[in-house]
Amino acid sequence: MESNRTMTDEELVKGCIENKPIAQKTLYDRFSRKMYGVCLRYCDDQDEAQDILQNGFIKVFENMQSFKGSGSLEGWIRRIMVNTALNHYRQTKMGKQKVDLDSVEYSLESSAPSVSETINAKELLALIQTIPAGFRTVFNLFAIEGYSHKEIAEMLNISEGTSKSQFARARAYLQKMLEKTQKVKEII
Repeated sequence: MESNRTMTDEELVKGCIENKPIAQKTLYDRFSRKMYGVCLRYCDDQDEAQDILQNGFIKVFENMQSFKGSGSLEGWIRRIMVNTALNHYRQTKMGKQKVDLDSVEYSLESSAPSVSETINAKELLALIQTIPAGFRTVFNLFAIEGYSHKEIAEMLNISEGTSKSQFARARAYLQKMLEKTQKVKEII
């Protein structure tokens, strides 16, 4: 096998299936940073995201033989990370942090400038993490991962209408937080 800098996805998969440490380390090094970002969007803090990332990579290595190569390796790993984050959410958050849907004020219209004009990616991630857990999960699945409300409803065992409502409320909550951030930046 070639050095870890030039390994193709196919070589990585083969090496991981054969439990070769160089392939496992290379795969982790190549994808862990992006996948950490995915995990971080679904949780409250960096330690929780690190736990999800670790569990996700364990699943990646345990199930590597099921990767058929029909899609991208990164996409396959991302799906595992999202599912691991959702399982974590179901086990730790669902039911424990019920948020009264009416307790979050929201408005779907906003005169706020576009996100790219006012905030960088790191600041946006921090704002996404402030969204209440249920809203944040639906927001991530719909707006970032691209799942339909029907798929989200099935994943989270909620109605399609609840998924749509939680997305709208998450979006409105995020808009409100962006407006506050913009006001703070104007003051500074």
